[in-house]
Amino acid sequence: MEKQYVEKNEFGYRIAGSRVSLDSIVYAYREGRNPEMIVQSFETLTLEQVYGAIAFYLAHREEIDAYLEQGKRDYEAKRQATRDADHEFYQKIKDARERLQPV
Repeated sequence: MEKQYVEKNEFGYRIAGSRVSLDSIVYAYREGRNPEMIVQSFETLTLEQVYGAIAFYLAHREEIDAYLEQGKRDYEAKRQATRDADHEFYQKIKDARERLQPV
């Protein structure tokens, strides 16, 4: 019997039986964290689940990398749309940051 460690739903990929996204595990793995370190960051996951998620990623690397890149593009588009919708607000924040920075 094959165990499923990752499931896909309408929101993306999740670690089976949890609310933890596969994205979180993959980004930690790409940053050089080993499974033991990752499981410390996600205490609701077992070491087996983390290894299973990494194995899933490695077996589906092209698909998951494309999914993560699309997520980045979607995030940036939403971020820019928000900034465009309220340009004055973001300009005030920018001006305030510049005033606070030491010369």
